[in-house]
Amino acid sequence: MRTVPGPTEHVVVVGAGLSGLACALHLLGAGRRVTLVERDAGPGGRAGRVRLGPYGVDTGPTVLTMPHLADEAFAAVGDSLARHVELMPLHPAYRARFADGSALDVHTDGAAMEEEVRRFAGPAEAAGYRDLRDWLERLYRAQMGRFIDANFDSPLQLVSPDLARLAALGGFGRLDRRIGRFLGDERLRRIFSFQALYAGVAPARALAAYAVIAYMDTVAGVWFPRGGMHALPRGMADAAAEAGADLRWQSEVASLEQSAGRVRAVRLASGERIACDAVVLTCELPTAYRLLGRAPRRPVPLRHSPSAVILHAGTDRTWPGLAHHTLSFGAAWESTFDELTRTGALMSDPSLLITRPTTHDPELAPPGRHLHYVLAPCPNTDVGPSAPEWRDLGPRYRDSLVAELERRGLTGFGASVQEEMLVTPLDWTAQGHAAGSPFSVSHTFAQTGPFRPRNLVRGVDNAVLAGCGTTPGVGVPTVLVSGKLAAARVTGVTAPRRLSRAHALPPTGRAASAPTVRGTDVPS
Repeated sequence: MRTVPGPTEHVVVVGAGLSGLACALHLLGAGRRVTLVERDAGPGGRAGRVRLGPYGVDTGPTVLTMPHLADEAFAAVGDSLARHVELMPLHPAYRARFADGSALDVHTDGAAMEEEVRRFAGPAEAAGYRDLRDWLERLYRAQMGRFIDANFDSPLQLVSPDLARLAALGGFGRLDRRIGRFLGDERLRRIFSFQALYAGVAPARALAAYAVIAYMDTVAGVWFPRGGMHALPRGMADAAAEAGADLRWQSEVASLEQSAGRVRAVRLASGERIACDAVVLTCELPTAYRLLGRAPRRPVPLRHSPSAVILHAGTDRTWPGLAHHTLSFGAAWESTFDELTRTGALMSDPSLLITRPTTHDPELAPPGRHLHYVLAPCPNTDVGPSAPEWRDLGPRYRDSLVAELERRGLTGFGASVQEEMLVTPLDWTAQGHAAGSPFSVSHTFAQTGPFRPRNLVRGVDNAVLAGCGTTPGVGVPTVLVSGKLAAARVTGVTAPRRLSRAHALPPTGRAASAPTVRGTDVPS
């Protein structure tokens, strides 16, 4: 594994999202002095928090899987996830509702899910589910150590017994066909293939290897932190501060001072100069390359994942048919992926993710009220409407989205809204996300593993990248891994890998209190 040459005693980490915080903790654990600079008023990045009147709203991801990867970062400094964050397991992980009126609870416990599949689709499908679950577990074991939790210096590193195992498991076939070998019911196949959208690829074109995301969602377990998803980056920031990190909020990077192929200092917009031995950039790839003054040459431009419209709604009521996470599928399927990734049209029959965080934490809303987070995938601005077009399109699409929710059984949703915030590709673009997408570079074959933008930048000896645009990719588990991999590029230390999802998971009781880093609380 290539590492940063020369001195690495003091490292500046740019960005306090999950990847930057994970990187900082691993660096601190390896004895480095860390200064973490963040343009916002506190930690989180995409996993941020805003106040929407009396409601506490997570601005980013709502699904937490593989929490042992976060625990690895805490463990690097002798701490634990359980001390900072209380995690509540979700049962069911999801509720799926289909256009024909049927519904299915997705359980991560094998016996419970087998029984639910038997009820939903009969004994043959239940047997297929058992085989599918076994395949997903073997797929995960074949990929995690070699292809996900690993730094690549060359595509030749792919050549290994794990590659042969992955090929034998059918990992290089098409996702939808592989899932179809186990399940005949089209509705069930959606449950185990919709995750390809996270990777920015339609199931018909995605590699079967991406079913590892379905493993995380449907086998390994789904959790929710008390206080919302933002509790995770806040806890990580607390742990980093206790371990000696210098955390700088509202500190935007203006430029990098370079000489002789090395970054010598980070210059802030305030004019402050922070000398460093190495720098880890967790900002968006275009921003990182601009700061470095160089970008890798690629035979074709990077392709970005579809974007999303998100409606955050504080309401005076809720609906009993909703679970914490509800997948509301339209009748259409393949055509919606064509709209999202090829034609650039808004989904004519959308599939939606509806999250109700007040299911497990009512304190996020006033008594008797609820939060609903509605995510509708949409084309990115490279293939769909431009960012400026969303200025007028956004309010109209919001109204059509509310109408669609009411058609699907959330009667009176529009009238129930007390506070709301609509986020569209216009907003993602304003935040610096390329192609107006918060999901970054898609996971096509040419943008996966050693072919994804690497975390070392040719021509700059001591700069490392982290975050969803680089290896290993998009999603909470993978960005946590990206921070660890970036730290390893600096220190040469590979942290112990914990494959067991049961390792040191926090108890479901309230976590021990932890001190709060000054400045990390979001004002009420």
